[in-house]
Amino acid sequence: MTTLIPSLLAAALYLGGLLYHIYCLRSRQPLKVDLLRGIGLIALLPHAVSLYLQLLTPQGLALGFFNAASLIAWLVIAVTLLSSVRAPVTTLLLGLYPLALVSVLLASLQGAQTATMIAGQPGLLVHVLLSILAYGILTIAAFQAILLAIQNYQLKHKHPTRLIRTFPPLQTMEQLLFQFLLCGVVLLTLALASGFVFLDSMLAQEVAHKTLLSTLAWVVFSILLWGRHFRGWRGSNAIRWTLAGFLLLMLAYFGSKLVREFLLPL
Repeated sequence: MTTLIPSLLAAALYLGGLLYHIYCLRSRQPLKVDLLRGIGLIALLPHAVSLYLQLLTPQGLALGFFNAASLIAWLVIAVTLLSSVRAPVTTLLLGLYPLALVSVLLASLQGAQTATMIAGQPGLLVHVLLSILAYGILTIAAFQAILLAIQNYQLKHKHPTRLIRTFPPLQTMEQLLFQFLLCGVVLLTLALASGFVFLDSMLAQEVAHKTLLSTLAWVVFSILLWGRHFRGWRGSNAIRWTLAGFLLLMLAYFGSKLVREFLLPL
């Protein structure tokens, strides 16, 4: 079965959810959260089918650059939709639906020859899955930080747009940010620990930069959580530290994959 059909279906549904969200903002119509959530939940089904077909191969688990991005996008959408039942995070979908749309389409076009295969290594698989979970949750935190930065800026300059008026109060936005950060740091801690336990060497030449950057990201996020608890850091401090940690994490994971799979073979 070709991956293109479920990928196109998922992309169409994500696009539909995005256009509906934009329409409600532009026409000042109340957003039907259940409808937006339902579109996302339905889109996750064909997206999951395409991931199943792309990731599981006779040679092992194919976690190439775009496959990994698509898997993380699926996880991010799923966690956000589940969180939206109890927390006001539906605004995040305005940025996450396009992310999922692009990643699912690019993953369907990725050649198998560039994919990173993982087979017969349960410990490595645990490490990879924990890493993807951590990256997914911290991706949500980064999007939350960007929205918080926009909200903070517009409130300070007293020019709130229609989008900002749909946001929860600033204090609620900050609380959500730190909840995502705490969950992400716990998962990142487990991912790093599992790497040192299950892998032969986390400091081997081919993975040393990834280990270093991931550890630096963990330090940045940990300092931010410490500052929040003991110094009451918030606002601009929280936004800057969150985005700095996220940048390090993305360089660690996607930067190394980009170089290894696309630049080195040239």
